[in-house]
Amino acid sequence: MKAEQALLYSKQTSVKRLAERFPVDRVIQYIFVIAMALMMFGPLVNLLIWTVAEVWYFPHSLPSQWGFKYWNQVFSPYSDVSGSLTTSIFVALTTVVACLCVSIPAGYALSKRSMPMRVFWMLLFLIPQAFPNLAVYMNVARIFYDFSLNGTFLGVVLVHSVHGLMFSVWISVAAFSGIDPLMARASRNLGAGPVYTFFHIILPQAMPGIIASGIFVFLESLDEFTGTFFVGAPDISTLPLLLYTASMEGNYQIASITALILLVPSIAFMFVINKFMSADMLSRVGK
Repeated sequence: MKAEQALLYSKQTSVKRLAERFPVDRVIQYIFVIAMALMMFGPLVNLLIWTVAEVWYFPHSLPSQWGFKYWNQVFSPYSDVSGSLTTSIFVALTTVVACLCVSIPAGYALSKRSMPMRVFWMLLFLIPQAFPNLAVYMNVARIFYDFSLNGTFLGVVLVHSVHGLMFSVWISVAAFSGIDPLMARASRNLGAGPVYTFFHIILPQAMPGIIASGIFVFLESLDEFTGTFFVGAPDISTLPLLLYTASMEGNYQIASITALILLVPSIAFMFVINKFMSADMLSRVGK
């Protein structure tokens, strides 16, 4: 009897020590973190494997032949990737310029709470996000056809600007709302005109937010597929269109390398956005 009690006490002590070493709540946290890591980085790992897989057939869990054969194809002088990448960057930069030309004056005006119908104008820039992209771009393509904008660089930039304005205007409003109004008043009291005050006092204070909005527009334009497909194809070929074509043809290596090329600027600019966008400025978005 004493031996059984001693054995039971020993088991209970072991279980108690194990529970103290590995608390249930901590185990649940570890499981949650591992599951989130697999969901977030699992597809990325699969993408990276495809970029260096030369032969990979079912049911093998890993490629049977590794190499950089498809990297050489992507960056060869006869590849369409370099031309599509150049077009994508040029379209994205032009879209940034077009959006900032609208969002800087619009953001400054909308940052004034006394502006009539301020909420209406701010919500107006959200309308393109309220409807499915497919339906919107199909009708845009029909309208652009009447104005001979289909298959043109200008048509693609206009389509990209529709979505880009939402980011640039709303972030610009937050940027201008966060500046110190006393500095502008001091400049005017010292005899400076409104134009001088805007470009030398107000705009430099809002510049970090404007730079962040431009980065958002650039990334949005660089990854835009649906609008480019309906308005620009086949005359305007961007990197997302090339990725779509490669994946539909079953060339997963080329598609994965193209996707990785598109991923690099997104990760790089993420650190830049983190530097320029402060928590105080983000709290002013929509106010």
